Amino acid sequence: MNDRPTDANAHGCTSGIQHDREVPETDLFSPLSVRGVTLRNRIVMSPMCQYSAEEGMANDWHLVHLGSRAAGGAALVMVEATAVARDGRITPADMGLWRDEQIEPLSRIARFVYAQGAVAGIQLAHAGRKASRELPWKGGARLASFAGGWPVVAPSAIPFNAGDAASLALDAAGIAEVIRHFEAAARRALAAGFQIIEIHAAHGYLLHEFLSPLSNLRDDRYGGSLENRARLLMEIAARLRALMPAETPLFVRISATDWVEGGWDIDQSVQLAKWLKLCGVDLIDVSSGGTVPKANIPLATGYQVPFARRIREEAAVMTGAVGLITQPQFADEVVTGGCADLVFLARELLREPYWPLNAQHVLHEEQSWPVQYGYALKRPMK
Repeated sequence: MNDRPTDANAHGCTSGIQHDREVPETDLFSPLSVRGVTLRNRIVMSPMCQYSAEEGMANDWHLVHLGSRAAGGAALVMVEATAVARDGRITPADMGLWRDEQIEPLSRIARFVYAQGAVAGIQLAHAGRKASRELPWKGGARLASFAGGWPVVAPSAIPFNAGDAASLALDAAGIAEVIRHFEAAARRALAAGFQIIEIHAAHGYLLHEFLSPLSNLRDDRYGGSLENRARLLMEIAARLRALMPAETPLFVRISATDWVEGGWDIDQSVQLAKWLKLCGVDLIDVSSGGTVPKANIPLATGYQVPFARRIREEAAVMTGAVGLITQPQFADEVVTGGCADLVFLARELLREPYWPLNAQHVLHEEQSWPVQYGYALKRPMK
């Protein structure tokens, strides 16, 4: 495997690029058009679970949380992992789109995001064997049935944590139902007004569980070879592409590596990206890890950027880079250096909702503060 980068600069992802640094062809604040959608810059709010929904319903917290990042200058605001089925939630407080009543609260958020000049996207997910958990700030343990837990499904009857009960291996009917859940949720997402849909196939959740040989021990058409392990994700991607309008982009988030010997790795990720492109996927959102509770991950600034670059170059598909990207100059280098087409910011946007506007200042771009905040831009009176 080639899974050992610890510093993006050390691996040629933001250094040694042959282009004009004074006047780059594209930079962090260049617009990007994907199908019929144009993003005002290359900054994306990464989907981050808030564990604040009730029966899957978005509420005022989500409106303010997501809306403030749209007002703060992000080009694409991605709603957190949204469960396609009630039993596909990580926790009882996850966002959901498994019933029609959940459409309007999300539509309210999408409308506000658009009003701020940003694009609203949503990530559709099934938690697989990582479902039925307590809230993270309450320990995140598996919920027992008497405490509101529910049956947990997976490719194979292997629990995520050694102390958990075995997962229920999906049969053919169960797999077909998962596909139908993704289709139904995508239709609801479109009805809610989202202009970009992302399939969550990373971080050890159901679709990643099918991809990784560490969690998929099946001997049918969904297990064994790389093509078989990728089959469910490709079927879902093809089904969603078929029902989505031609102008609506489809993204897929993957974990480029499990960071474990014998697991999912970057070579398999490159091949998967080539297949997903043929299915009509427009961008691969490149993260890593999550299949096993403990992995030796070499955390460093931009540590996942080399994976995004390799997939972009070898699969000839647009990519997004995510992970410990905090400084405007580095984020700009990711784009100007040809490492990725979009920069996904997660925790840094939790700490600083107006990071994009501050980045404009650092990079000597004209700032685009909301007109309502014009007072803050006036010179102080002497």
